[in-house]
Amino acid sequence: MKAGVLYAKDDIRYADWPDFTPGAGMVKVRMRVCGICGSDLPRVLGDAAHFYPVILGHEFAGEVVEVGEGVETIKVGDRVAGAPLMPCLKCEDCQKGNYALCRHYGFVGSRQPGAFAEYVELPERNAIVFNENVTFEQGALFEPATVALHGLFQADFRGATDVAVLGGGNIGILAMQWANILGARSVTVFDIDDDRLALASRLGAANTINTKDSDYLEQAMALTNGRGFDFVFETAGQPVTIKMGFDLTAGKGTFCCIGTPTRPVEFSAELWEKMNRREFKVTGSWMSYSAPFPGREWTLTAHYFGTGELRLEDSMVFKRMPLANIADAFDMYRIPGAVKGKILLTND
Repeated sequence: MKAGVLYAKDDIRYADWPDFTPGAGMVKVRMRVCGICGSDLPRVLGDAAHFYPVILGHEFAGEVVEVGEGVETIKVGDRVAGAPLMPCLKCEDCQKGNYALCRHYGFVGSRQPGAFAEYVELPERNAIVFNENVTFEQGALFEPATVALHGLFQADFRGATDVAVLGGGNIGILAMQWANILGARSVTVFDIDDDRLALASRLGAANTINTKDSDYLEQAMALTNGRGFDFVFETAGQPVTIKMGFDLTAGKGTFCCIGTPTRPVEFSAELWEKMNRREFKVTGSWMSYSAPFPGREWTLTAHYFGTGELRLEDSMVFKRMPLANIADAFDMYRIPGAVKGKILLTND
């Protein structure tokens, strides 16, 4: 078969790779659409890959073409999205249902061959079946959609509340949609890009604020009569937006960090004191799994894409490219800020 194979740092090529027959309890999926994740960039353009050669790609959907011995819930022809985490299911964390904390895990697209390929193998339990009215492009968005939803669950989200989403990238747009689906009173999206803010408005944000405005904090507080927001979700992973969350979270509220920073984050004593005085909770969110594996994040995503309440607008996709052009796709990321939205690799 053909695959986008990473041979070394900054050396990804469309090349031959051994085909396979699925093992016991495994399914073979013909990849139809696979997204490039931000976590793939340091693996391809940097030195963050675990080993070489490796096939990356963990945001994918396709159709089952073969099943291994003992597979009972998945059949040939099923349209599926892939849940990439492969927890050991034996350690203490797994036994508690905290699969993302497993220390003995595998992961499709980093530790096992991934979906930048014509075919990908995954355990039966990791194949999430979806209906005909859900597109393969939507299926490739299951993984980021579940990451956004897991953040809401980590924050013990409640409806009839005022919500702020910091960052209007795809995770932020999905978090905003989830907050609305789960009953938010209002959702305000913050970003520096007017196009992303316009997208947020089209998909249901009650308010948008461009944080380039010098009075953005005053605008935000005016929306809540000076209280701040009951739930704040940081999705950009930037020091400035993380610190912004400390300004925006209301007393007894919850601030959830979904984004992953790559630079140090430093807080002034005055900013830190806001957390103390307001007694708001701060939590992180990692991946997208709960018990029973892979969790309600995945079943709810399949359901709400199916009902149309969770939406993928075309402007969330920056470019669609054949898998054969994978090297060209990663070249686009060399210019900071050039890629706005998701690049989807297709295998038609």
